[in-house]
Amino acid sequence: MKSLELSMGSHGYELIKNCNEDKSKEEAKVHPYTRNKDIEMALESSDHRNATVPATNGGRRVVSLDVFRGLTVALMILVDDVGGIIPEINHSPWNGLTLADYVMPFFLFIVGVSLALTYKKLSSRGVATKKVTLRALKLLALGLFLQGGFFHGVNDLTYGVDIKHIRWMGVLQRIAVAYLLTALCEIWLKSDDTVNSGSSLLRKYRYQGAVALFLTGIYLCLLYGLYVPDWEYQIPIEPSSASKIYSVKCGVRADTGPACNAVGMIDRRILGIKHLYRRPIYSRTHECSIHSPDYGPLPSGAPAWCQAPFDPEGLLSSTMAIVTCLVGLHYGHVIVHFKDHIVRIIHWLIPTFCLVIFGLALDLFGMHINKALYTVSYTCVTAGAAGMLFVGIYFMVDVCRYSRITIVMEWIGMHALMIYILAACNILPIILQGFYVGNPRNNILKLIGIGR
Repeated sequence: MKSLELSMGSHGYELIKNCNEDKSKEEAKVHPYTRNKDIEMALESSDHRNATVPATNGGRRVVSLDVFRGLTVALMILVDDVGGIIPEINHSPWNGLTLADYVMPFFLFIVGVSLALTYKKLSSRGVATKKVTLRALKLLALGLFLQGGFFHGVNDLTYGVDIKHIRWMGVLQRIAVAYLLTALCEIWLKSDDTVNSGSSLLRKYRYQGAVALFLTGIYLCLLYGLYVPDWEYQIPIEPSSASKIYSVKCGVRADTGPACNAVGMIDRRILGIKHLYRRPIYSRTHECSIHSPDYGPLPSGAPAWCQAPFDPEGLLSSTMAIVTCLVGLHYGHVIVHFKDHIVRIIHWLIPTFCLVIFGLALDLFGMHINKALYTVSYTCVTAGAAGMLFVGIYFMVDVCRYSRITIVMEWIGMHALMIYILAACNILPIILQGFYVGNPRNNILKLIGIGR
């Protein structure tokens, strides 16, 4: 361990030491938000509130995790609201990485870190398994209710579900699946080895690492090995009820373009094309929009696949989302097993830089960074970015105690699920527009002087 400390240099150690000394009075205080609470949902602040940072942190909990979650929620709201005005920060139409593309991996990374703190000590594996299964099912049901199609037609006040077209997958559903699989790994797949070094940490959780490699292998085999045949879809022609059929020519393997990739094929076969997201991200590409990278009318000679449904939270791509969650779990293990700030930061920075460099190398050699497919390069780069940001927040908030400037983000992080539902799932618009007198226009917005 001394060699790890020396690799930071004396200046790095003194910097961390001085931060602790400068804030020594604050260490004696109990954080006002410290309380006991089980995980109710994956987006909520979970049981890491019970987990305190040992020894060098004066018994404080990991406040930086709430701040990171709050920052991610704020980023989500920003790209959702401003992305339509500044399409450059909206999700990349296909290959590439934009600001919006970091939101989902950040959430998954945070879930992984939280699970390591939640299940660092287990009284009963069976009871814990039952609890995580029920919580995952709750989150899955909430995702189906909010993102399955119930709140479509908000501006026309035509809410409802058409079971024939309900969307099975979504953001909350993906988080539920990743949460469940990662929690089960943490409950069942860890040995009794004592951790006193980086190598012993890897040895203790080697089976979890094997799961991550297995999922990555399955993803690569299916993405590059499956044969994608020709396929077709239909869309209604307004204002008539007739539908036009579009045929997409494929007959290829290992294609990672919008039309003929295995990710979309698996979703069409298993979930059904009518149950996929009907506003595909690739409709903002140059081939499909004259206003690219924004949505717009189809250009002349647009490919047949431009209007085909495609789910950005599909089945195959969710396997790599689970890997992101497992990466976060590793970062949480560092908190659990190492007490010194500098040792933690070193054990975080090493995988952080390795992930970013490896991901960029994969992109350079042709395995492009792609959020819609959740490629391995995308997984590595975004997980590494999450680790880098987490280290920075941890140093500022938990080491140097500069928590006052992040108090708003901490509050948002502690109420993340509620804010997500209100801001991103159309609940707030429904409250503002859904109650009216006589005419739908006589709603709360008109009462406060908006939309006259």
